[in-house]
Amino acid sequence: MTAAPAPRATPAAPPGQPYVRIEGLTKRFGDFVAVRQVSLEIARGEIFCLLGGSGCGKTTLLRMLAGFEAPTGGAVFIDGVDVTAVPPYERPVNMMFQAYALFPHMTVEQNVAFGLRQDGTARAEIATRVHEMLALVQLEGYDKRKPHQLSGGQRQRVALARALVKRPKLLLLDEPLGALDKKLRERTQFELVNLQDRLGVTFIIVTHDQEEAMTLATRIGVMRAGEILQVGTPTDIYEFPNSRFVADFIGSVNLTDGKLVEDEPDHVRIDCPQLGTTVFVDHGVSAPPDAQVSVAVRPEKIQLTRERPPQVDNVLSGTVTGIAYLGDVTRYLVRLPTGFELRITAPNVFRREERPAHDEAVWLHWHPSATVVVTR
Repeated sequence: MTAAPAPRATPAAPPGQPYVRIEGLTKRFGDFVAVRQVSLEIARGEIFCLLGGSGCGKTTLLRMLAGFEAPTGGAVFIDGVDVTAVPPYERPVNMMFQAYALFPHMTVEQNVAFGLRQDGTARAEIATRVHEMLALVQLEGYDKRKPHQLSGGQRQRVALARALVKRPKLLLLDEPLGALDKKLRERTQFELVNLQDRLGVTFIIVTHDQEEAMTLATRIGVMRAGEILQVGTPTDIYEFPNSRFVADFIGSVNLTDGKLVEDEPDHVRIDCPQLGTTVFVDHGVSAPPDAQVSVAVRPEKIQLTRERPPQVDNVLSGTVTGIAYLGDVTRYLVRLPTGFELRITAPNVFRREERPAHDEAVWLHWHPSATVVVTR
């Protein structure tokens, strides 16, 4: 058997340089391209989320980072070292799987210690590191329990402790919170962020859950059909999407088509037949005159009132066709005279407040800066 090539003898990445660098990474399965020419840089100590729907290539990309899948083309560098051809067990990486993959016949202590025992670590050091890690994930006193004696959240923390006890430079997490119920998932998200901050380990997380990505990530890469469409902070991705797909994929949004009818450096007007009016935007856009564009307005940016607002631009009338009271907010569906429906989210500030009723005529308006214009 031919020995795997050793990592290229390049110096570690200096401060300020990307800790993980992916260059033109591609993976083909026969004629199907799962990952297509992905290039990406991730900083040391960052929590980076790969976000996308099922089949977009995010897990395949993660498995190539771990070394479980060999790329068809491209390269992977970790801390300045080319690890593209390095097997998983020789990479400074650990991976936490969606199903946790705990050994059911082993105790919590044995599960966490398993990787260290495989590496031949001294018994005394194993005991010390396992104890420290169980304390870190708040599982002291659970060391003798078996996985079936733990809750879902506790099993998740055991899997996390097992992944971190070997002190990897990079931790890859595949849908790490997918098996938890909503309340436990929300609490664990903050625990995970705090734990990562204390350890300083670089996290790359795969998830299809937009809220999870927005909560955990310092930056997000939105994937579709094997490509990364946009990389940015959660604020960048939500407030400044670079395409119709990203605007529609992240959160709730009202999307309509329009044509650029007034194009000035400091503002534009867009004719939107579905809205039955033109939309005023208080900044310029990079598009030729008469260009076909998409207009996106988030539901929480739209104000709903019974009286016509004083402003002239971005004012619509309609009829309430749906109401969903969710406690902290109320969601409305409002049908315009054109037949197009808009979604509006209004905060419930007061315990008792008179809200618009079903079939009631209302007015809608939004600030010119709330409109996002995308050209692709």
